[in-house]
Amino acid sequence: MKTNLVTRKGYNKLKAEHDFLWNERRPEITKIVTWAASLGDRSENADYTYNKRLLRQIDRRVRFLRKRLAELQIVDYSPQQDGKVFFGAWVDIENEEGDSKTFQIVGPDEIYDRKDCISVNSPMARALLKKEVDDEALVRTPEGNKTWYVNAIRYEANDDA
Repeated sequence: MKTNLVTRKGYNKLKAEHDFLWNERRPEITKIVTWAASLGDRSENADYTYNKRLLRQIDRRVRFLRKRLAELQIVDYSPQQDGKVFFGAWVDIENEEGDSKTFQIVGPDEIYDRKDCISVNSPMARALLKKEVDDEALVRTPEGNKTWYVNAIRYEANDDA
C-alpha cells in the first residue's frame, strides 16, 4: 500500500508543480489552442491537435496533484527523532564489502527525479527504521539477505515550515 507521508520539502515541490501547471503552463497552452482553433479546419491542424493533447495531459496531472495533495500528511522533523532512523532521516550506511550509500528516507511521491532518496516503503528503509548509529540492518533482497551498518543519521530542520 502506498503511504501518504511526505516531507515538507516534498510537499512544497508538488504544490509548486501544481501551481506552475495551473497558473502558468495551462493558460499559455489554452491561448495556443484557442488561436489554432480560430484558423478553421482542426482535423489537419497540427498546432491544434498537439496542444489539445498537451492540455489534456496538464489537466490530468493537475487533477492527480489536487487529489494527492489533499491526501498527503506532512511529517516535520522533531528533536525526539535524533539518534534514530525515522521518516525524513538522511542515513549513511555501509556493508561488509565497504560499499557505502547516503540517502534520505521519504514518501513514494518524492523519489522521482532523485537519486539521493528511497521510499519509506522499500525493504531497505523498513530494515533501517528505528536503528541507531552502529546498528546492523538486515535487508531482504532477491539475492538473499544483506547486512548494512548505520554510520550516521541526520535530519534537516524545516526552514520553510
